[in-house]
Amino acid sequence: MTPREASEKEAGAPPTLGIGMVGYAFMGAAHSQGWRTAGHVFDLPMRPVLAAICGRDADAVRAAADRHGWAAAETDWRRLIARDDVQVVDICTPGDSHAEIAIAALEAGKHVLCEKPLANSVAEAEAMVRAAADARSRGQLAMVGFNYRRVPAISYARQLIAEGRLGTLRHVRVTYLQDWLADPAAPLTWRLMRERAGSGALGDLGAHIVDLAQFLTGERLVGVSALAETFVKERPVLSGATAGLSGTAGSETGPVTVDDAALFTGRLASGALASFEATRMASGRKNALQLEINGEHGSLAFDLERLNELSFHDHTEPAASSGFRRILVTEPEHPYLEAWWPPGHALGYEHTFVHQARDLVEAVAAGTDPVPSFADGLQVQRVLAAVEDSAAKNAVYTPVPQP
Repeated sequence: MTPREASEKEAGAPPTLGIGMVGYAFMGAAHSQGWRTAGHVFDLPMRPVLAAICGRDADAVRAAADRHGWAAAETDWRRLIARDDVQVVDICTPGDSHAEIAIAALEAGKHVLCEKPLANSVAEAEAMVRAAADARSRGQLAMVGFNYRRVPAISYARQLIAEGRLGTLRHVRVTYLQDWLADPAAPLTWRLMRERAGSGALGDLGAHIVDLAQFLTGERLVGVSALAETFVKERPVLSGATAGLSGTAGSETGPVTVDDAALFTGRLASGALASFEATRMASGRKNALQLEINGEHGSLAFDLERLNELSFHDHTEPAASSGFRRILVTEPEHPYLEAWWPPGHALGYEHTFVHQARDLVEAVAAGTDPVPSFADGLQVQRVLAAVEDSAAKNAVYTPVPQP
């Protein structure tokens, strides 16, 4: 026990939980916000401490550490894992490094939070699940970061469905539309390289909507039929970049090796039908995640761009007065909201990462299995692989000309 830990114990303060994060870009900033804020909002059994952040560019990672409040910066994730002041390793890197870092961290006795999708392949995800199971027997926990589960309105929708308010489920529709690649001049970054990202819109956005469909319904997808397309097959290569991570676009172009969009249907274990669309080419759509679930007794609808609201229809009411009604999900009785602002004071995207941090800290303190687990991440990975396989088989054909 360090002198600081002894002092905190004597003062009755909660024990600390050292966080080490690998990756410092967009998702690293979001996770930093979550770790930095969770202990100031919720009464946690352990106090997260931002011990160290890691990235390959020494100057950039030091700047990120200063900006986001990390005590130290590392340029080698192996050194970060070896630090005595790190008990949780948070992985916010491209998918090609998830398996290696997560398995090494678990074998080193650390708890692990890994961003979605869990890996770039089913085989890698299976290896991560095996490592997590071995680590669990030693007391280490592993969780995958599907942050949209932590939107209070989505968590509340899950409660309503679990309570049977919709009755037997019949339809699930989920779309996730963005437009940041709609411009053909957008540069070739790592997210457009199969060897780095695994897949395109399918893994980036489709992983979220597959997880949400299974989380909300409490069911697994058991079959899919898919189409996928890469609309812009060559993009400007970044010059002065490191592995396609940063730089400026030059005149040279390189191949896009992932999908721009994926469209697929599915069947849930109960027989309910589902449809999904994921694209980064829907001009005008910035972060439009929308879902609707229809059951025999009612329906629910949600729009991420209005994330404090849930639309609910009770089909058992008289037709003359029934219809979709707006539920403002800001009451203290709603999930996660007991510690936030008075009713009507809205939350935002960044709060999902605060809730994620809270849930993992509480699981570590209690020694209980966090959700979603690596096994949940593997299930999503299997669906994504099935979608890719189906899309490959549903190839474009040329109709025979009519005489």
